Amino acid sequence: MRHGQELSGRGHRVKTVFRSILFAACLAAWPAHAEWKPVEKIEPYAISGKTGPELYASIGENGPKAGNGIRTIAYTDFKLTWQRKYEPQADGACTLVSARPKLIVTYRLPKPSGSLPAAVGKNWDVFAAGVHKHEQVHGEHIKEMVKAIEAVSIGFSAPADPKCQKVRAELTKQLAELSLAQRRKSSDFDRAEMSDGGNVHRLILDLVNGG
Repeated sequence: MRHGQELSGRGHRVKTVFRSILFAACLAAWPAHAEWKPVEKIEPYAISGKTGPELYASIGENGPKAGNGIRTIAYTDFKLTWQRKYEPQADGACTLVSARPKLIVTYRLPKPSGSLPAAVGKNWDVFAAGVHKHEQVHGEHIKEMVKAIEAVSIGFSAPADPKCQKVRAELTKQLAELSLAQRRKSSDFDRAEMSDGGNVHRLILDLVNGG
Protein backbone atom coordinates (compact mmCIF):
# COMPACT_ATOMS: atom_id res chain seq x y z
CA MET A 1 0.00 0.00 0.00
CA ARG A 2 2.73 2.05 -0.39
CA HIS A 3 3.94 2.77 -3.31
CA GLY A 4 1.30 0.24 -3.80
CA GLN A 5 -0.87 -1.76 -1.50
CA GLU A 6 -2.07 -4.94 -3.05
CA LEU A 7 -5.59 -6.29 -2.46
CA SER A 8 -4.76 -9.91 -3.00
CA GLY A 9 -7.33 -12.04 -1.24
CA ARG A 10 -6.26 -13.74 1.93
CA GLY A 11 -4.51 -11.42 4.30
CA HIS A 12 -4.77 -8.54 1.85
CA ARG A 13 -1.01 -8.67 1.56
CA VAL A 14 0.84 -5.66 0.32
CA LYS A 15 3.25 -5.57 -2.51
CA THR A 16 5.35 -2.52 -3.03
CA VAL A 17 5.91 -1.32 -6.50
CA PHE A 18 8.01 1.70 -7.14
CA ARG A 19 7.97 3.82 -10.18
CA SER A 20 11.22 4.18 -12.03
CA ILE A 21 13.29 7.23 -11.15
CA LEU A 22 13.35 9.76 -13.96
CA PHE A 23 16.70 11.43 -14.44
CA ALA A 24 17.25 14.53 -16.53
CA ALA A 25 20.48 16.45 -16.91
CA CYS A 26 20.97 20.00 -18.05
CA LEU A 27 23.81 22.46 -18.08
CA ALA A 28 22.22 25.15 -15.92
CA ALA A 29 24.50 26.02 -13.04
CA TRP A 30 23.09 25.53 -9.53
CA PRO A 31 24.84 25.81 -6.18
CA ALA A 32 26.16 22.37 -5.26
CA HIS A 33 24.13 22.15 -2.03
CA ALA A 34 21.25 24.51 -2.73
CA GLU A 35 18.19 24.06 -0.56
CA TRP A 36 15.27 22.27 -2.17
CA LYS A 37 11.84 21.15 -1.04
CA PRO A 38 9.68 18.38 -2.44
CA VAL A 39 6.18 19.04 -3.71
CA GLU A 40 3.65 16.76 -2.02
CA LYS A 41 0.07 16.43 -3.19
CA ILE A 42 -2.98 14.23 -2.64
CA GLU A 43 -5.04 12.81 -5.49
CA PRO A 44 -8.22 11.23 -4.06
CA TYR A 45 -10.13 8.58 -5.95
CA ALA A 46 -13.86 8.09 -5.43
CA ILE A 47 -15.40 5.09 -3.73
CA SER A 48 -18.99 4.35 -2.72
CA GLY A 49 -20.82 2.54 0.06
CA LYS A 50 -22.60 3.12 3.35
CA THR A 51 -21.00 0.39 5.45
CA GLY A 52 -17.44 -0.64 6.19
CA PRO A 53 -17.60 -3.77 4.02
CA GLU A 54 -19.16 -1.81 1.15
CA LEU A 55 -16.47 0.86 1.32
CA TYR A 56 -13.70 -1.71 1.38
CA ALA A 57 -15.25 -3.61 -1.52
CA SER A 58 -15.40 -0.36 -3.50
CA ILE A 59 -11.71 0.22 -2.78
CA GLY A 60 -11.01 -3.17 -4.32
CA GLU A 61 -12.99 -2.20 -7.42
CA ASN A 62 -11.78 1.36 -7.87
CA GLY A 63 -8.37 1.61 -6.22
CA PRO A 64 -5.37 2.75 -8.27
CA LYS A 65 -3.38 0.09 -10.03
CA ALA A 66 0.19 -0.59 -9.00
CA GLY A 67 2.91 -1.27 -11.53
CA ASN A 68 1.88 -4.92 -11.71
CA GLY A 69 -1.70 -3.98 -12.61
CA ILE A 70 -3.19 -5.02 -9.27
CA ARG A 71 -5.65 -2.72 -7.53
CA THR A 72 -4.35 -1.02 -4.41
CA ILE A 73 -5.83 0.65 -1.33
CA ALA A 74 -3.49 3.61 -1.65
CA TYR A 75 -0.50 4.42 -3.79
CA THR A 76 2.45 6.75 -3.31
CA ASP A 77 4.00 7.71 -6.60
CA PHE A 78 6.77 10.13 -7.42
CA LYS A 79 8.51 11.90 -10.24
CA LEU A 80 12.14 12.89 -9.87
CA THR A 81 14.13 15.00 -12.30
CA TRP A 82 17.54 16.60 -11.92
CA GLN A 83 19.36 19.71 -13.02
CA ARG A 84 23.01 18.73 -13.19
CA LYS A 85 26.23 20.44 -14.22
CA TYR A 86 29.19 18.37 -15.36
CA GLU A 87 32.57 20.03 -15.78
CA PRO A 88 35.65 18.63 -17.58
CA GLN A 89 38.74 18.95 -15.41
CA ALA A 90 42.26 19.98 -16.36
CA ASP A 91 43.56 16.45 -15.83
CA GLY A 92 41.04 14.98 -18.29
CA ALA A 93 38.53 13.83 -15.68
CA CYS A 94 34.90 14.92 -15.54
CA THR A 95 33.16 15.94 -12.31
CA LEU A 96 29.54 16.51 -11.46
CA VAL A 97 29.83 19.85 -9.67
CA SER A 98 26.15 20.50 -8.95
CA ALA A 99 22.95 18.47 -8.81
CA ARG A 100 19.57 19.92 -7.87
CA PRO A 101 16.52 17.62 -7.63
CA LYS A 102 12.92 18.40 -8.41
CA LEU A 103 10.74 15.90 -6.57
CA ILE A 104 6.96 15.55 -6.77
CA VAL A 105 5.38 13.01 -4.42
CA THR A 106 1.74 12.08 -5.04
CA TYR A 107 -0.45 10.24 -2.56
CA ARG A 108 -3.47 8.51 -4.13
CA LEU A 109 -6.01 7.89 -1.37
CA PRO A 110 -9.64 6.68 -1.25
CA LYS A 111 -12.47 9.13 -0.57
CA PRO A 112 -16.19 8.28 -0.20
CA SER A 113 -18.28 10.05 -2.83
CA GLY A 114 -21.28 10.47 -0.54
CA SER A 115 -22.13 11.09 3.10
CA LEU A 116 -21.78 8.25 5.59
CA PRO A 117 -23.83 7.24 8.63
CA ALA A 118 -22.33 8.76 11.78
CA ALA A 119 -20.85 5.56 13.20
CA VAL A 120 -19.44 4.46 9.84
CA GLY A 121 -18.08 7.95 9.27
CA LYS A 122 -16.11 7.81 12.51
CA ASN A 123 -14.67 4.42 11.57
CA TRP A 124 -13.82 5.71 8.11
CA ASP A 125 -12.03 8.75 9.48
CA VAL A 126 -9.79 6.51 11.61
CA PHE A 127 -9.12 4.22 8.64
CA ALA A 128 -8.40 7.09 6.23
CA ALA A 129 -6.06 8.84 8.66
CA GLY A 130 -4.17 5.61 9.27
CA VAL A 131 -3.80 4.91 5.56
CA HIS A 132 -2.58 8.44 4.92
CA LYS A 133 -0.05 8.15 7.71
CA HIS A 134 1.19 4.88 6.23
CA GLU A 135 1.65 6.49 2.82
CA GLN A 136 3.48 9.45 4.33
CA VAL A 137 6.11 7.04 5.64
CA HIS A 138 6.68 5.96 2.04
CA GLY A 139 6.93 9.61 1.14
CA GLU A 140 9.65 10.03 3.77
CA HIS A 141 11.46 7.00 2.36
CA ILE A 142 11.44 8.62 -1.07
CA LYS A 143 12.76 11.92 0.25
CA GLU A 144 15.53 10.10 2.12
CA MET A 145 16.50 8.34 -1.10
CA VAL A 146 16.70 11.62 -2.99
CA LYS A 147 18.94 13.12 -0.30
CA ALA A 148 21.17 10.05 -0.52
CA ILE A 149 21.33 10.42 -4.31
CA GLU A 150 22.24 14.08 -3.92
CA ALA A 151 25.04 13.24 -1.48
CA VAL A 152 26.51 10.61 -3.81
CA SER A 153 26.13 12.74 -6.94
CA ILE A 154 27.79 16.02 -6.05
CA GLY A 155 31.51 15.72 -6.61
CA PHE A 156 31.22 12.37 -8.39
CA SER A 157 34.04 12.11 -10.89
CA ALA A 158 35.40 9.81 -13.57
CA PRO A 159 39.03 9.88 -14.82
CA ALA A 160 39.95 10.15 -18.50
CA ASP A 161 36.49 11.40 -19.40
CA PRO A 162 36.90 14.70 -21.28
CA LYS A 163 33.46 14.40 -22.93
CA CYS A 164 31.73 13.61 -19.61
CA GLN A 165 30.29 10.33 -20.83
CA LYS A 166 31.80 7.79 -18.47
CA VAL A 167 30.85 9.79 -15.40
CA ARG A 168 27.17 9.62 -16.36
CA ALA A 169 27.25 5.85 -16.85
CA GLU A 170 29.11 5.24 -13.60
CA LEU A 171 26.76 7.52 -11.68
CA THR A 172 23.73 5.65 -13.04
CA LYS A 173 25.15 2.41 -11.63
CA GLN A 174 25.63 3.98 -8.21
CA LEU A 175 22.11 5.40 -8.15
CA ALA A 176 20.57 2.08 -9.18
CA GLU A 177 21.86 0.59 -5.93
CA LEU A 178 20.22 3.34 -3.92
CA SER A 179 16.94 2.78 -5.73
CA LEU A 180 17.03 -0.95 -5.05
CA ALA A 181 17.77 -0.33 -1.38
CA GLN A 182 14.78 2.00 -1.20
CA ARG A 183 12.49 -0.59 -2.75
CA ARG A 184 13.58 -3.19 -0.22
CA LYS A 185 13.00 -0.76 2.66
CA SER A 186 9.50 0.08 1.50
CA SER A 187 8.64 -3.55 0.83
CA ASP A 188 9.76 -4.52 4.33
CA PHE A 189 7.64 -1.72 5.78
CA ASP A 190 4.54 -2.85 3.90
CA ARG A 191 5.10 -6.44 4.92
CA ALA A 192 5.20 -5.50 8.59
CA GLU A 193 2.19 -3.17 8.35
CA MET A 194 0.02 -5.71 6.50
CA SER A 195 0.98 -8.83 8.42
CA ASP A 196 -1.48 -10.28 10.94
CA GLY A 197 -1.71 -7.77 13.77
CA GLY A 198 0.12 -5.10 11.76
CA ASN A 199 -1.11 -1.52 11.81
CA VAL A 200 -2.81 -1.47 8.40
CA HIS A 201 -4.19 -4.97 8.87
CA ARG A 202 -5.91 -3.76 12.06
CA LEU A 203 -7.24 -0.68 10.26
CA ILE A 204 -8.85 -2.87 7.63
CA LEU A 205 -10.40 -5.21 10.18
CA ASP A 206 -11.77 -2.31 12.23
CA LEU A 207 -13.32 -0.73 9.14
CA VAL A 208 -14.89 -3.94 7.87
CA ASN A 209 -16.02 -5.14 11.32
CA GLY A 210 -17.27 -1.78 12.50
CA GLY A 211 -14.48 -0.93 14.91
